[in-house]
Amino acid sequence: MTGIRWGGACLYMVGFSALTGWAIRASEQKTVGIADCAFVSDPDRFQRKEVKIRGEVFERAGKLNGRWSRSAVEATVPAAALPVRNFIDQEIFDSLTRAKVPAARVSSDEEFLRRISLDLTGRIPSADEVRAFLADKSGDRRDLLIERLLYSPEFTDRWTMWAGDWLQNTPTVSTAAIQRGINGRNAFFTWIQDAIYSEKSFKDIAYEAVTAAGNNFDPPAGASNFPMSASTTMGPAEDNYDMMLSRTASTFLGMSQYDCILCHNGRGHLDALSAWGVRATRTEAQRMAAFFSRMRFDPFRFQQMPGQPQPFYAGSFNVNDVTTGAYNLGSTFGNRPTRALVGTARTLTPEYRLGGSPSGNNWRGDFAENLVRDPMFARNLVNRLWKQMFTLGLVEPVEGLDAARLDPANRPTAINPNTGEAWTLQATHPALLDRLAREFVDMNYQLRPFLRLLAQSTAYQLSSRYDDAWNPSYVPLFARHYARRLEGEEIHDAIVKATEVLPSYTVGGWSDKVSWAMKLPDPLEPRGNEGNGNVFMNYFFRGNRDAQQRQYSGSIQQQLALMNDGFVNNRLLVGNSPRLRTIAQMTKNEDILNEVYLTFLSRYPTGYEKERGLAFLVRKNTTAALKNEAVEDLAWASINKVEYLFSY
Repeated sequence: MTGIRWGGACLYMVGFSALTGWAIRASEQKTVGIADCAFVSDPDRFQRKEVKIRGEVFERAGKLNGRWSRSAVEATVPAAALPVRNFIDQEIFDSLTRAKVPAARVSSDEEFLRRISLDLTGRIPSADEVRAFLADKSGDRRDLLIERLLYSPEFTDRWTMWAGDWLQNTPTVSTAAIQRGINGRNAFFTWIQDAIYSEKSFKDIAYEAVTAAGNNFDPPAGASNFPMSASTTMGPAEDNYDMMLSRTASTFLGMSQYDCILCHNGRGHLDALSAWGVRATRTEAQRMAAFFSRMRFDPFRFQQMPGQPQPFYAGSFNVNDVTTGAYNLGSTFGNRPTRALVGTARTLTPEYRLGGSPSGNNWRGDFAENLVRDPMFARNLVNRLWKQMFTLGLVEPVEGLDAARLDPANRPTAINPNTGEAWTLQATHPALLDRLAREFVDMNYQLRPFLRLLAQSTAYQLSSRYDDAWNPSYVPLFARHYARRLEGEEIHDAIVKATEVLPSYTVGGWSDKVSWAMKLPDPLEPRGNEGNGNVFMNYFFRGNRDAQQRQYSGSIQQQLALMNDGFVNNRLLVGNSPRLRTIAQMTKNEDILNEVYLTFLSRYPTGYEKERGLAFLVRKNTTAALKNEAVEDLAWASINKVEYLFSY
């Protein structure tokens, strides 16, 4: 047996082979026991996931720290000496002070400008934007910059991409019985984009995604593509209901353990992983899934006339609800173990995990109302947004929240079999997570105000430079800003913006061409691979939002692509790049060097870089052809510096 990709510890694939996709006959099914649980068979895979994530953060921090040469200037300070701008700083700096760990200094203006531009918009600043920001000596220049970026068109593009990853918007899902298709993907994209642009509350986003009805190709009904991913191959209807709960709980509550508990009780499986999960039962999870037992997917039906093209809606589905229906027990085939009867009962009445049953016929609506009132809803979202801005979540992994270990006012008393002691609170800063969740609720679950709160904190604005002793135990303390490896779309757009050589991509189902990767509807585009754009971005592990999730790892292939790929090198020719052509026309070597660094690295060269760069230009700047070649070489060297790959 094998665990499904998006699940918790152990979704059994009883009636479905993840490798072949062929059904297993009921007569061939075996009795499922503890040994079949993915967690029991490989507990280290799950227990060490948090350690692995922290280790990757530590490794990236150490790698990037080499970009600075050590100097006599102190690069760390006592946390208590840093300015406190909001409650985030109070919590982070108090923790550092108690631990006697110094903090990084506040980032330089150059460092902050590049970081906040990438984190909020997915694009680097232009040379003119860098100069203007550095020339502004007003005390509130950082706040004004944050505000401008929050309401820029590029912000909508960047956070539409983020939300598309979060909601897994892709035309095909490997385990789905029915597919969204390109038109469904586009309708879902339009709905997500409109939600980000119009500042729709995340409470409304979640409610609409869970309850959406209508044709999945219709942009106004674009949210109906979220429940469509719950359709499951080769099983009874209850497999769909289980999958809808699993996806919904993981996405909106951060509780992927339901994928495990929908196969068996938590005890004996999640004992060492989740204080909440060990008490949860399969029947409780099935009662949660029962809220979706009246949801249906009906194919769009039409009569093909000879010689007539297929209508736009061919291949689409209508998502709707019927007035009767129940979660039936007793099924002996499909993707999960036999659903045993509960006593003599053959059906289950819906019941939310915190209490609450349907009050009428709108069962999905009743579930959604309970969902957005669940304390885990706000905790999950603020943890995901914190991770996006700070690189490391307050809880890791973000889909592994333990509902019994997050409330600082109610510390767990159950025993963790790993330690033989009572469970500890799960968040690195439990009171901070709790306060952030309450603030998010008070902000009406809106994205821009919450990101403003994070970005304005001194904790976010700390430098990633840390010249003091640094060890892995410091990672959960946020003593410095953790560098984030750029996504494939960000690398693409940084090169495009710096060189001013815009591509023209064809996107499935769209009539308009696209020049910026952050505007693409999913990581599989552009499928035509014009200019090798798709292949180049895929070197940076964009994933496909299905079997392969986005990753932030490095690789030799990435380095080779930055050195040799045609997507890069064709843009680094003075004859092709308007920006490099402008730089090559400058008469002073110092101006040329400064402009290359401002354009590609969003900063002026250091003293060492200036000395070496000017000496290089003096040797090369003897003819127009050699001067052009020197500008191209400097641009190539800038793109291949380690820092170019990071938001630091």
